[in-house]
Amino acid sequence: MENVLSLALNNLLSPIILSFALGLFAALARSELTIPEAVAKGLSIYLLFAIGFKGGVAVTKNGLDSTLIMTLMAGLVLSALLPLLAFALLRTLTKLDTVNAAAVAGHYGSISIVTFVAGTSVLESSGITSEGYMVAVAAVMEAPAILSALWLISRGSGGARMDAGLWREILLNGSIVLLVGSFFIGMATGQKGLDEIGPFIVAPFKGVLCLFLLDMGLVAGRGLRQAKGTITFGLLAFGIVMPLASSVIGLAMGAAIGLSLGGIVLLMVLCASASYIAVPAAMRVAVPEADPAIYLTLSLGVTFPFNLTVGIPLYLALATMFSGAA
Repeated sequence: MENVLSLALNNLLSPIILSFALGLFAALARSELTIPEAVAKGLSIYLLFAIGFKGGVAVTKNGLDSTLIMTLMAGLVLSALLPLLAFALLRTLTKLDTVNAAAVAGHYGSISIVTFVAGTSVLESSGITSEGYMVAVAAVMEAPAILSALWLISRGSGGARMDAGLWREILLNGSIVLLVGSFFIGMATGQKGLDEIGPFIVAPFKGVLCLFLLDMGLVAGRGLRQAKGTITFGLLAFGIVMPLASSVIGLAMGAAIGLSLGGIVLLMVLCASASYIAVPAAMRVAVPEADPAIYLTLSLGVTFPFNLTVGIPLYLALATMFSGAA
């Protein structure tokens, strides 16, 4: 427990987390601080490109092997099945109807790439290496959860439409295209390509991440203010219990595959995170009757800060204890 508290304190005092906290405080205090939408979009484009490119380069170093293939398959399966667990928990802990429960569940099978990046930062600061191809696992975990959520709705009375427009929204979502595309660019150019643009995507990365998390704090704070009365105690409990349960599943899966300590932690982080980009976009198209005040506030206003402040240090401590690492 002392180790977990120490890791959590170190994480809380990092520039990345404090930037998020500043944005959250500013929004809750009704400050006029704001990040222009065009700037925020530019920051997200930069982060996605840098993450994908570096992941592609890492795969060229590692090479295609059975562990990589098994990890990718595990990511697909987890993304498809975790919404079913989330749906069951929501129906137990809350009084949400089928449509809203399924919409929320889809967010908790998909992933938050910024939570993933925060996890990699914690590992780097702790001197722990991880499989570079985990960013590819993040990419494959974006879409299956959306399909599972729509399947859950189709079983009820929601009647979600699996038409061409929805498939386009899922498969050609900007964040997925950029992440996967930059990943393949990194694979194609390898270390030589990274050496050429390294000063652009390596050195400034954490500074850009701080500004992005400042904006995320502002967005989360505004969402919490606007969702008064909508987020019940049961929903709050779900926003914390679900990532904890999912992380344990990720721990078991990562250990079974044979990932390194860092790889296990990142798989736990991916399983525990909740989408606030790809899934909301798909839900707006497929299930407009679902309430964004519920699913966005839970994923961005509850689970996201929980993972940043407490979750990631806890997952690292659990994985370290489980693997017997020093």
